[in-house]
Amino acid sequence: MCEKRLEDRVAIVTGGARGIGQGICFRFADEGAKVAVFDVTPDEAKEVAGEIKKSGGAALALKVDVTKAAEIEKAVKEVISKFGKVDILVNNAGITRPSKVADMTDEVWDSVVEVNLKGVFLCCRAVIPHMKAQKYGKIVSIASILAQRGGPYYAHYGATKAGVVSFTQSLAIELGRHNINVNAVGPGIIDTPMAAGDVASELQQSLIKRIPLRRIGTPRDIADAALFLASDEAAYITGQCLYVCGGWSAAAGLG
Repeated sequence: MCEKRLEDRVAIVTGGARGIGQGICFRFADEGAKVAVFDVTPDEAKEVAGEIKKSGGAALALKVDVTKAAEIEKAVKEVISKFGKVDILVNNAGITRPSKVADMTDEVWDSVVEVNLKGVFLCCRAVIPHMKAQKYGKIVSIASILAQRGGPYYAHYGATKAGVVSFTQSLAIELGRHNINVNAVGPGIIDTPMAAGDVASELQQSLIKRIPLRRIGTPRDIADAALFLASDEAAYITGQCLYVCGGWSAAAGLG
């Protein structure tokens, strides 16, 4: 029997209750990780943790708002108390709230920046001392294809995701000497509840025609990429963003 790629690793996944985060939680658990599901919806987080336990894995569900430093730090301590360490952090929690820039309120801008960018900073800050102490760690942040391509109604979202990529590069340089890898995954259009709420079906069909693989992605597609970057197979990869978008990031719009 093949050894599981995350055997005995402890992983925190933010926004782990649904969509991409849920897919990552299940995939990591399948590969042997003990998974801490952080989410603002505690009941849904408990359901994910419960499914992992039913399958023979180890999981912990915690209510965490990634914009609140105190909640994050408390939750990280709970994870260490239960599992003894933190090896992997996946910064997945994010929101969109589409809006034209001219119509965008301060509240909408601030809320997207707080969750998508500040949340990544706060979660990284909370786990870094523990990873440094054990001289090992994997940080994977979920960015977006919009980090490199503009999109109407998503200026704030794209700006935060570009920020995540830049933050990833800088943090990788800081932490490399401590044997901590810091990378990002840039999803394209993924079949999640958030995407379904943001993108009308007719627009999705139009966008699919621009994707070389001619389909939208699945949470499993992103989970597999996150798994690779969180595993020791990616030991010599750091400061990178892996775009998982069916080739959309390479397309010029004429294919």
